Formats: sequence, structure tokens, C-alpha cells
Amino acid sequence: MRARYRAKGLLEKDLADDPVEQFDRWFHHAAESGLHEPNAMVLSTADARGRPSSRTVLLKQYGTDGFVLFTNYGSRKGREIAENPYVSLLFPWHGIARQVIVTGRATPVGRAETIAYFRSRPHGSKLGCWASEQSSTVASREELDALYAELAARYPEGEDVPAPPQWGGYRVVHETVEFWQGRENRLHDRLRYRRTDTGWTVERLCP
Repeated sequence: MRARYRAKGLLEKDLADDPVEQFDRWFHHAAESGLHEPNAMVLSTADARGRPSSRTVLLKQYGTDGFVLFTNYGSRKGREIAENPYVSLLFPWHGIARQVIVTGRATPVGRAETIAYFRSRPHGSKLGCWASEQSSTVASREELDALYAELAARYPEGEDVPAPPQWGGYRVVHETVEFWQGRENRLHDRLRYRRTDTGWTVERLCP
């Protein structure tokens, strides 16, 4: 189960000065290439004892101040971030033989930003945020569906649904951003931006 990678790689001279600008280039290329949900990323967290967990979430915003996702603060990832805010994000763009790996510190976004994003979500997704106590146990699928039906009756389509108090966003303030490009003979290109006191430095890593 091995894939053949392309000869063309990633050189230092082709990089943007800022990692977010470089990410923007690659993200738009991934989207234009037809990849399914290029904003899907693997968020890895660890608890206070260093025990890791990972899950796929969706990137909702990005900029020079970081990468933003939204979730239930009471979920496993939310509890682990509360204990240990250092996380990683992995964008696995296998279809174009690229990956981006972000490491940094996750901090909650402001409530106003959470509410503004929540209002943009589809009606059913808003109800789902209320119905699901993410990562907690539930007796059956029927119980979950009953909770959703109760909420749908309380907040019919077109009626305003408030943002749950336990639901909100995190901004991952990036400390390193690695760009991985698949190459022939497993000699992949790995270029990593690392934050310094004066800006960003770029390091080439062995594949």
C-alpha cells in the first residue's frame, strides 16, 4: 500500500514570508483541486497527564492571529484543553500529496465571536448543539433523536436559537507551521516555520 509521489517539490525560495499566507495558498489550491472538505483537520489534545486523543473537526476561520474551530466546551477536547492548552492541527490533504501541521496554544474566543458564528449555522446544526452533550454517554439513538425533536418543536424553522452557554470557539495561536510535500523515493520536503522573538524562521526537516 504505497503511493508514488511527484518529482516537483517545495523549495525555501517559493515560500511566503508568513506561514498564514503560505497556508492560504495551499488551502485554496486544495479547495480548487476538488478535495472533499479541505477544512477538515485532525485536532490532537492531551490531558494533564499527557495522555493524547485525536478527532477530526472543521476549520472555520484563519488569520495571522490563529486558526479557529468551534465545539462543546464540555467535550473531551474541551476538558483536555482546559487542563493542557497545547494542541496540534493536521490537515491531511492526501489527494494532492500535501500535509500542513500546526502546533500552538488554544484559547477560547470571545463570546461575541461565538454568537456571531453560531447565527451563521444552519437551523438543524444549531439544534444539534443543544441536543448533544458532546462526549458524554447516551442510552440510545432514540433518546438523542427525542431530545432533538423536543428542541425542534420549541424552536421551529425560522425562529432564533440562542447559542448554548457550553458551546464556543477556540483559537489556536500557531507557534510552528509545517508544510509537507510528498516527493519521490520518500525524500519528502518538510519546511517548518517557527515563531521567534523577531518573527518567523524557516527550517528544513529530514523526511
